[in-house]
This record gives sequence, C-alpha cells and structure tokens, in this order.
Amino acid sequence: MMDIQEIVAILPHRYPFLLVDRVLSFEAGKKMVALKNVTINEPFFQGHFPGHPIMPGVLIIESMAQVGGVLAYKSAKGKEGQLVYFLGIDKAKFRKPVLPGDQLRIEIAVLRQRPPYWKLKGMAYVEDQLVAEAELKAMLDKEDPAKDNS
Repeated sequence: MMDIQEIVAILPHRYPFLLVDRVLSFEAGKKMVALKNVTINEPFFQGHFPGHPIMPGVLIIESMAQVGGVLAYKSAKGKEGQLVYFLGIDKAKFRKPVLPGDQLRIEIAVLRQRPPYWKLKGMAYVEDQLVAEAELKAMLDKEDPAKDNS
C-alpha cells in the first residue's frame, strides 16, 4: 500500500530512527498494518545486548507510534510539513523478545479520535505471535510551524 518513499514524505524521522519500512494496509480513521524489518545492522544491537541482541522495547513502542502517526496523518488528510506528536502511552506490555532477522508486523487501530487528538491501540507481532502491545495517544499539529506567520 505504501513504500518507504511515501512513508518518509509523511514522517520527519530518518535513519537510524525511522522504524517503519512498509505499510501493508490502511483503512482511513480505523486501522493500519505496517512492517519493520529487524536486521543485525541496526545500531542499537551493538549495545543491547552484546552477545545476545534484543530490540529495545522502547523502540518497538516507537515503531508503533510512527505507524500511528502515519495512520493519523493519512486519515486526517494531513498537509505537507504537518507533524503528528506522540503524547502518551498506557498499558504497555512486552511478551517476547524481538531478535535480528525478525519481521515486526505492527497493527494500529483507532480507539477514539477527537481532532486533533487520537487514541490508538498498537499491537506488534513476529509471525503470528504477539510480542508487544500498548495504547498510544497522539496529536496532529495544526500546520507546519515554519509556515505559520501569526
């Protein structure tokens, strides 16, 4: 549905902090499914943990937040330069380590939206096994602050 070029046109993140590789499906105002390919080349694996590399849980949450940002932006028909801000997290749970070679499938569902605010449910899977979940809160900024002349 969306390749990396379309994703970087929406998200301000860049390597090594861009944690979404592809969007598989999108239903405006409802849900999005995306992928993050986890490779041994990720810079965080050098220190987390030497000899036993595990993707940090906080980066799994960040990956969910980035997918949620793309979902909110696309659903609200965001304008170029408009940002989605991560506001909060609740009910985060980590169930299984994510290792190099895994493909993280991130599923985000809209729980509530009251523009400009979004409440989302994120679930991350490796194959068919749930590895992490959380509720996320986000806000779609009104417009690019650099273009605001008021």
